[in-house]
Amino acid sequence: MRITRQSWQNGKIEGEVRANSYEWQFQWRFSQGQLIVEPSLGRALIKDALERFLEQCDYQLELGGDYSFTIRAEI
Repeated sequence: MRITRQSWQNGKIEGEVRANSYEWQFQWRFSQGQLIVEPSLGRALIKDALERFLEQCDYQLELGGDYSFTIRAEI
């Protein structure tokens, strides 16, 4: 995961997540507790794990920083 934009005044963080050949863009509106993930392909696999990670770490994340989190799922 990489943070590409953040605005504490507007209460949001934007970034990208990569896993194998998949890539998603996300917007975390922490002031509203809302996570938007695009595109929809594979979104269900990462959305819950990403949201938990962001809820725990959003104030520790820095612009341009690379971070990782674990996805546990059964397919």
